[in-house]
Amino acid sequence: MFVNSFKKYKNKKIAILGFGREGQDTLRFFKKIFPKKKIDIADQKFDKHYLKKLKDYDIIIKSPGISFKKIHRFHLWKITTQTKIFFENCPGKIIGITGTKGKSTTSYWIYQTLKSGGLKAHLVGNIGKPALTSLLKAKKDDIFVYELSSHQLYNLKKSPHIAVLLNIYPEHLDYYKSFEEYVGAKANITKYQTKKDYLIYNSEDLLVRKIAEKSKAKKIPITGKYYELNKAAAEAVAKIFKLPMPKRLKTLPHRLEYTGKFKGIEFYNDSLSTVPETAIEALDFLGDKVETLILGGYDRGLNFKKLAERIAKSKVKNLILFPTTGQRIWQTVPQNIRERFSYVFTDNMKEAIKSAYKYTGKGKICLLSPASPSFGIFKDYAERGDLFKKFVKKYGAM
Repeated sequence: MFVNSFKKYKNKKIAILGFGREGQDTLRFFKKIFPKKKIDIADQKFDKHYLKKLKDYDIIIKSPGISFKKIHRFHLWKITTQTKIFFENCPGKIIGITGTKGKSTTSYWIYQTLKSGGLKAHLVGNIGKPALTSLLKAKKDDIFVYELSSHQLYNLKKSPHIAVLLNIYPEHLDYYKSFEEYVGAKANITKYQTKKDYLIYNSEDLLVRKIAEKSKAKKIPITGKYYELNKAAAEAVAKIFKLPMPKRLKTLPHRLEYTGKFKGIEFYNDSLSTVPETAIEALDFLGDKVETLILGGYDRGLNFKKLAERIAKSKVKNLILFPTTGQRIWQTVPQNIRERFSYVFTDNMKEAIKSAYKYTGKGKICLLSPASPSFGIFKDYAERGDLFKKFVKKYGAM
């Protein structure tokens, strides 16, 4: 019966566009259903002219990392995605979580809440397993907690039974034609919901609120900063399923992660902070004990004015700045208060942490919350956060 729903793929020429984690899962899935079928891979690692060959295929299954901007408009009608295929064929319930920031922690906490309540929950999407092979054993009583990026939501024509919309800040502006297009992708999480569905949304976020106003779903507003908002979303899901909240929720690395106390200084790793708003929230959450702030990274053209204003109001005394946005952030700090700060420009984490130990006082906090993507100096946010933790512990033990 399951294979029957995929009959339309049987005699079609299929290409998987992008062969990362999700593309590899898509190939495994189709090989299970059609063991003898030839599935082609279109990826720049194997062929630099990979986009030109798309015209030869009937169906293109696109990976999230490849922007629709790169694809010729004549090919758009034959493009689908792993997320779209999953939503069209999932027999169980889907809880979809999106937001510029906080979706991984929220997804993880909702998953923990459902599991501790004895339900058949599965964590899929960006944080969990790629979704498609999960379909092979999926049943009606399965619940899929699906972390959804804007890229995965972009061309969806079906929304989850429970949608969680946390926040929307300018990000991925290099991927989309405009910020409005990015917001439109996020809005797909509730666009196709009905009165039988639920929308859990951050009522303090103006753009989120505007999207919620158009939704037909049962609306559950939540509020809070950082972990407060993540937990409120998990609590809302617990109420829908009539479950108690777990006594303790495990946290994820690189998301306001407490690294430890060394030489009297507390260190926090918030490497996943890639936009100014999350650095502001981290300062709000940790309060006036933050004395040293490590900022900067890849420049996506974001506006740092509000972050500079928040730094000006804070008790921060030391700024450690990575290229290239570190320079822009420093220039945005009001000139009349710059003499209040000690500041260091560096292009490596080792020197950043040496400076942190040199300038941060006992009983104070050193916070890594870069407000920028990691690319350039670091491979990704995880490497940036891991190096932070490594050198904090190394120089803390000396």
